[in-house]
Amino acid sequence: MNSLWNRFKYTVQADLHNAFDKKENKNPIAMLNQYIREAEKQTNSVGKLLERQFKLKTELQKELTEAETMVDKRRKQLKLAQSVGEEDLVAFAEQEVTAYEKRANDLTETIIHVTDELTSLERKFEEMKHKVKDMKVRQLQLMGKENVTRAHHQMDKVISPETADEKVSSLTEMNQYIESLGGKIDREYETSSMERRLESLETTDEKNVEVV
Repeated sequence: MNSLWNRFKYTVQADLHNAFDKKENKNPIAMLNQYIREAEKQTNSVGKLLERQFKLKTELQKELTEAETMVDKRRKQLKLAQSVGEEDLVAFAEQEVTAYEKRANDLTETIIHVTDELTSLERKFEEMKHKVKDMKVRQLQLMGKENVTRAHHQMDKVISPETADEKVSSLTEMNQYIESLGGKIDREYETSSMERRLESLETTDEKNVEVV
């Protein structure tokens, strides 16, 4: 089971959001899309491994049932052989009872161990699925910011074409502009909003002065 867990523990344990944030400034949306594709691939792979593990547990339980059935059968045959004095059959039945009892005990311990591991793996698998879902939400958030950025640029080209040309004059610069998503956009928007309010206050103050 350790080898099973080692095959996907990186996806379960790694905080993909942190890994993404470190590279966000390079190409945020493309980087996130890459992580989502990889995470979904790993999640599907883990899901298949869990299915195989469930089937293994089912097979173990089947073997246990068979071993317990044979223990009961050989015990009855042992009593019958003892009652008729068939010593060779008694010896054989005793060996059979011992072998099936040992097998049943081993299988019981294995099933308990497998069940515990499956519970742990299922919990981590659910954690994986939550992380993928969180990344998809993050993707939508960034796409929204990208749309806002492009919309601002399109409006700037109409309202203040000279400013828009200074900000973005090529596709490369547009990509760089979009890569300022997140906190940068929020701060820039907040700053420009504050500036407009200050300018509005100046205009209002000038009008008041003229009236007086």
